Amino acid sequence: MTNQSLDLFIREALNRGMAVPRPRAYVSAREAFLYLVLFILLGVVAWNLGSLLFSLIDVAIPDELDDAYAYGFPGRDSQIRYAISGLAVGVPLFAWLALHIRRQRRTNPAMQRSRVRKWLTYIALIIAALTLIGDAISLIYAFLSGELTARLILKLLVIALIAGGVFFYFIRDAEQGDSNDQTAQ
Repeated sequence: MTNQSLDLFIREALNRGMAVPRPRAYVSAREAFLYLVLFILLGVVAWNLGSLLFSLIDVAIPDELDDAYAYGFPGRDSQIRYAISGLAVGVPLFAWLALHIRRQRRTNPAMQRSRVRKWLTYIALIIAALTLIGDAISLIYAFLSGELTARLILKLLVIALIAGGVFFYFIRDAEQGDSNDQTAQ
């Protein structure tokens, strides 16, 4: 029986007044592991992408007062190599795991009602929203301080694009999960 025919059957049964059990929320340790690894990989990819882009901005628009060694940070070349290494490992793993989970969600409708997925999705939304809010505060603060430079604007734009991409990806996922919950009831 396909999902559409099952939905039609359930709606007809509800219209006739038949008692149809509600689908239960889905919780699985395996799924928790997969989603936690996915979200950790998302953090690795976002962090290293931001680090790489920040380094490239620093190279393109140098600041004479910026001394990378003054604060104990590794040199710019080392930061770029590390970011590329993180992306080389993180991006393929993240893409593979995201596709694997998406395939599983399509074949197993119970995974659409996963509590683990919902909680981690909303945690990612909170982190992305806080990042965007902090980014906006930093932009306004720099403007009011008279320190708004092209270099700073580019870095704030990088943060906004990464956090915004994460936010819009997960808000879409959350809305799809919520609409699946409503049609399942």
